[in-house]
Amino acid sequence: MGFYRLSNITKDLTEHHLDWTSCSEANTIRTILTHLNQELHVYLPRMLIGKTPEDWPEDYTGNPSYSLEKIMKDLTEGKTKLYEMLDDTTDEALEKEVDLFMGKRPLQFYVTLMISEIIHHEGQIAAILGVERRMNPTGPQN
Repeated sequence: MGFYRLSNITKDLTEHHLDWTSCSEANTIRTILTHLNQELHVYLPRMLIGKTPEDWPEDYTGNPSYSLEKIMKDLTEGKTKLYEMLDDTTDEALEKEVDLFMGKRPLQFYVTLMISEIIHHEGQIAAILGVERRMNPTGPQN
């Protein structure tokens, strides 16, 4: 459901949308999508298979040099890799207790929490796009 909702809200994004912000303190869609990619390519693999890609850039999140096309391609690849990792994860592995950022909990807790981030970030993007339309009703919307 999370990827479906994310795909729906991002299908008409343009480069204009990536860096639009209602105020200097707000996250941009670029920051949100690259953070989500960081979760898919780094944090979830670290939890599920115990390793991260060696070639993943440290400055990925928020990097202004990445195009919308690259960010969305990375998102698609991250989704595919996540599904593969989940297919290879046993019930026993998910039940195993791990000690991460919220203390000792079953791995399933942390994986579910991370996957819920997809819906959380989709909601943030929807809010940004809604505010942008309200603040600039005649401006570039696509």
